Amino acid sequence: MIGNSRLHWSWFVDKAIVCAWDTDYLPEAVIEQLAKSQTLEDLPPEIFLPIQRGRDIGTEKLITTTPEFPLPLYLASVVPSETRLWQTYPNVQLITLEQVPLEGMYPTLGIDRALALWGAGQNWSFPVLVIDAGTALTFTGADSKRCLVGGAILPGFGLQFATLGGRTGQLPNVTLPQQLPKRYALNTQEAIHSGVIYTIVAGVKDFIQAWWELFAEGNVVVTGGDRIFLLNYLQYEAPDIAERLKIEANLVFLGMRQLSPFPK
Repeated sequence: MIGNSRLHWSWFVDKAIVCAWDTDYLPEAVIEQLAKSQTLEDLPPEIFLPIQRGRDIGTEKLITTTPEFPLPLYLASVVPSETRLWQTYPNVQLITLEQVPLEGMYPTLGIDRALALWGAGQNWSFPVLVIDAGTALTFTGADSKRCLVGGAILPGFGLQFATLGGRTGQLPNVTLPQQLPKRYALNTQEAIHSGVIYTIVAGVKDFIQAWWELFAEGNVVVTGGDRIFLLNYLQYEAPDIAERLKIEANLVFLGMRQLSPFPK
């Protein structure tokens, strides 16, 4: 999955996710090396470091796997320039919005949002709301008939922090704290934490409550790189909401494996 900030990878064996990881965007030379690889030992370390360290991370099954080469690659992307780059790979299948069996989708809906929504619905049933706490914070919901209800997009935690740090003269760059900060801060860094975090958490609470007004028993699944931070904050601010949430890092990949291009 080519995301707005990184590449998200998952290694499947017999439709089971063995491991998942992230990398930076990669140059064409790495794609060429991947295309030429004939064994697991040949795989470019820029991509497959977690796999080549398989015994260290509990993925011994990868070491004994003898897949076909060049490795089949199932690709979804929200970055057109990166999509074109990876389409030079000889064994790639591009997953598009038309392949996701949801009703009522609009043409510019992000494939990442559609796949995450489909993966959530297939694993926890519809209706379902997906909250993706990534570079952008997105809300995407579908009803019991697997029809898109709609959603929303706003800057995520990191993007809001980066905007304040990069577009102002004296505000510092900050990172996400593990725990919910004090609401009324006595220094600049904590004031930024408070302003961004409490505003986002209030918005998330509002969207979830509005979802449950529409679908009292509807599922809510949280994904994205900042999902654990968001869950931690909600456990302090709204424990009754937090205890009903499902957390899943690999929603996009769960959605991918349910689609017709993926091996049965």
